[in-house]
Amino acid sequence: MTSLSTTATADSRIPAQHPFAAHLRRAAAAEKAAAHRVWTPDDGPLPSLYISHGAPMLFEMADWMTQLHTWARDLPKPKAILIVSAHWESAPLSLSSTQPNDLVYDFGGFAPMYYQMRYDTPVATGLAAQVAKLMPDTEPVHEHRTRGLDHGAWVPLKIMYPDADIPVLQLSMPTHDPDRLLNLGRRLRTLRESGVLVIGSGYMTHGLPFLDWSRPDSVPGWSSDFDSWAADALSRGAVDELADFRGRAPGMPYAHPTVEHFTPLFVTLGAATDPTAPPVTAIDGYAIGLAKRSLQAA
Repeated sequence: MTSLSTTATADSRIPAQHPFAAHLRRAAAAEKAAAHRVWTPDDGPLPSLYISHGAPMLFEMADWMTQLHTWARDLPKPKAILIVSAHWESAPLSLSSTQPNDLVYDFGGFAPMYYQMRYDTPVATGLAAQVAKLMPDTEPVHEHRTRGLDHGAWVPLKIMYPDADIPVLQLSMPTHDPDRLLNLGRRLRTLRESGVLVIGSGYMTHGLPFLDWSRPDSVPGWSSDFDSWAADALSRGAVDELADFRGRAPGMPYAHPTVEHFTPLFVTLGAATDPTAPPVTAIDGYAIGLAKRSLQAA
């Protein structure tokens, strides 16, 4: 098992005063104080999660990193993680490599150290076999043997589970049709019963072209309006309303000029035992004006 101290050493290019280095020290202290309890069948199915993930700048946001790590430790430690990210839109349905592989550094303009980070998790062949069995013959799942995790997967997971000791696979998002994504989530539902954490990773609002970068602490009306609408619809279990977000949600299309950061939510809801049961908001608020609302569905 990889230790937190080994993980920190692997990221030795990060200065000791960097917020992520401080995060690793806090995570190590939390683990030393109380080891993260591993999921057992007595816990029942794990929840499915929707995570607003941020870019590498998330490694510089101490409060948000603490929220993500605390959330992860509040849940039993999963046996494996299957994550659908906004940043892998692919048909046919595909899985990332089951072997530890180079990460996908699908971002630009950041400090060189972010392009040297690693997240070498254990082999995930068992999880791949589980996922494959859940797919119909008409939609088999393909393994991309050379594709590692993209930043929508490895950035939040490196913060939530910095030990890198849990098998992780990324599943591509083959469509943006909410009904099809809900059905995909339903196929994945039984994974939760064996201790697999199913995650949809996006961003509750993602109108990057419309941000005022000179005022990073301001929250645009289109961002807060969309977030409030989504929170209300989720609280009412209004899945049909959420699915019609293009037509019903205030703040469109500014909140989502492209929709790939919102649609992973439907995989999360589909994987829930009851998609219409109101999920629990684990993180809310805003970062650089974007809604970082993240939730778990039972």
